[in-house]
Amino acid sequence: MISELCSLNRRQLVLQILGLGLVITSALVIWRSLVYLTNSESPMVVVLSGSMEPAFFRGDILFLNHSKRSISVGEVIVFNIEGRKIPIVHRVISSYSGKTLNNTNYLTKGDNNFGDDTVLYAAGQPTLSTDNIVGGVAAFIPCIGRITIIMNDFPILKYSVIGILCFLVVLSRD
Repeated sequence: MISELCSLNRRQLVLQILGLGLVITSALVIWRSLVYLTNSESPMVVVLSGSMEPAFFRGDILFLNHSKRSISVGEVIVFNIEGRKIPIVHRVISSYSGKTLNNTNYLTKGDNNFGDDTVLYAAGQPTLSTDNIVGGVAAFIPCIGRITIIMNDFPILKYSVIGILCFLVVLSRD
């Protein structure tokens, strides 16, 4: 494959690099557009477990909207817990208003779980604060996120696909 790249003339090599740059730039523009439109730093997440079935299934892609409005009971939200890398997608089952407007706390539960999420929260944290919430679910696409799950579960498959795509790009230079 390296000999194939070395045999390219300058114009072909520049076109290959520009094509790759265009693909990467397009992905970044789409991502930044979603960040702007949804007003969320994380505009999309993939459902990784079956805790929200039948509302959302493993592999569904969720589009988030993080506005400054209050969250209502029954709404599906995505939240982060201190010490955990992966956000959680669950439904708000109750809210508790504090003394100030920004001091509302929430209790969540997965639709397919038996109990509430207090066991998931950080130690000494009985409910979620607004700081924990990444966003509310605005829309979703079913099943497309399964590709992400498969690639994360089988890293060798991910690197094989990347290698095959690179090989095909080199072959398609004609």
